[in-house]
Amino acid sequence: MDHKSDWPDGYGRRILTSVDSTNAEAARIAPFLTGPEWILAHQQTAARGRRGRAWVNPAGNLAATLVMRPTERPDRVALRSFVASLALFEAFVAATGRAEVFALKWPNDVLLNGGKLAGILLESAGAGGSLSHFAIGIGVNLRNAPEMSEVEAGGLRPVSLLSETGIDVDPEDFLDLLASAYARAEAQFITYGFAPIRTAWLARAARLGQVITARTTREVYEGTFETVDEAGNLVLLTAGGRQTIAAAEVFF
Repeated sequence: MDHKSDWPDGYGRRILTSVDSTNAEAARIAPFLTGPEWILAHQQTAARGRRGRAWVNPAGNLAATLVMRPTERPDRVALRSFVASLALFEAFVAATGRAEVFALKWPNDVLLNGGKLAGILLESAGAGGSLSHFAIGIGVNLRNAPEMSEVEAGGLRPVSLLSETGIDVDPEDFLDLLASAYARAEAQFITYGFAPIRTAWLARAARLGQVITARTTREVYEGTFETVDEAGNLVLLTAGGRQTIAAAEVFF
């Protein structure tokens, strides 16, 4: 694939053979950015997942981070997790020609045939209500999936694109699809705000209208997944009423 012809204008492209983690590299290069930049590493030696968990990243999978220096309020910047989720969905459709097998799991996973195919980890730095940099870390099981023994209790079974669809995509080629899809979704977000992103995300949401469990650091809620609100919060209809949840682990 000709990477130059498929790459979106205005975005940097940094390909590394090996790095501690792409999010760590993002923090290092952030002060010198002149625009948003994608970082891909073929090997990560100290990758992290959500809440500091070790991230298993077998060879042949995608480990990438988009780093930027946004000027909006932090709460609006964080809505880009939905922009990135949508971009991942569209990149998978572009790679496979299939949409019906993929779904989006709140807050930021992509599912394939009900298994976890991709995850997103947001990291930022700043003070005083502004961010010095914002990083969207993305891991995709393109060729290999972790074993169930490496998944926390109650977590979804990991799947790979290759094992579920038979389609083998090189990480750099997938990054081209993802970067193009992200640039389109970002332009929509900048121009029209969160509303069309939210609508598109909900149209692809897993278990919308069904009973799910949301576990915060303090509480466990069970209820019907009603919607995602205008701030990106999960809205559940529970026996105790409507609950709006800003951050949680969701279990099906």
